[in-house]
Amino acid sequence: MRPMENSAPAPFTFMKMHGLGNDFVVIDRRQGGPELTTALVRAIGDRHTGVGFDQLATIDPDEEALARLTFWNSDGSLSGACGNATRCIARHLINETGLKSFNLRTERGFLACEDAGDGLTRVNMGAPLTEWQDIPLSHAMETLHLDIPGDPVATGMGNPHLTFFVDDAETVDLAGLGAKFEHHPFYPQRTNVEFVQVLGPNAIRLKIWERGAGITLASGTCSCAAAVAAARRGLTERRVTVYVDGGQIGIDWRDDGVWMTAPTAHVFTATFTPDFLS
Repeated sequence: MRPMENSAPAPFTFMKMHGLGNDFVVIDRRQGGPELTTALVRAIGDRHTGVGFDQLATIDPDEEALARLTFWNSDGSLSGACGNATRCIARHLINETGLKSFNLRTERGFLACEDAGDGLTRVNMGAPLTEWQDIPLSHAMETLHLDIPGDPVATGMGNPHLTFFVDDAETVDLAGLGAKFEHHPFYPQRTNVEFVQVLGPNAIRLKIWERGAGITLASGTCSCAAAVAAARRGLTERRVTVYVDGGQIGIDWRDDGVWMTAPTAHVFTATFTPDFLS
């Protein structure tokens, strides 16, 4: 008799990265790799029995860009954009290829990436979306002043955002309010929720609740959306330093898009076992 074939899934490697504590599992599939399912993403995202992450990102080949990126939240849902993960992967590809600038493709389209020097990585996250149908919201409304207690702003950065301005960001009930407003009926795809304290014309303090992930130490798209909301309200200039729990991010809203600059870290590379994958 022939021995039984081993039907266990083949192991594969991944990278653990973070941008200011906003952490990611990154799977490079340019030479082949696993097909992800909601169940597998959730298993990997469990911080007790898996690896844990705020988002998971895959790198795939692309004919027109250096690579194509896809993002998942820790609850297994897809995320249209992830700025800090894009920067982390851009830094990995800068180190791998020696290139100083290139494009990556995401659901938002092509994002320009560049080496900003001193170990910093800069990404153009594209133009902010400020029309209700593009964010998207449930029906036509003024996005600069939503009819929600607290007078928040709606913004799209390839994913939806709801930004509140507060006197003291440190005293906000982030867990309670974040979970509540993530599911607000104005947002058919749920939303990221930000609480912003304006520190001056070029600085804001930001507390973040990410859609599908919860409280995070940092978020690239949330930082972009918060800076855009503050500038649209006339509370800051278009170039600001955003202070998040994990550090600081430079946001520059230019004519060609919202540019984001900050450090990244590649923590380790490891391999999932067949037992875990099965």
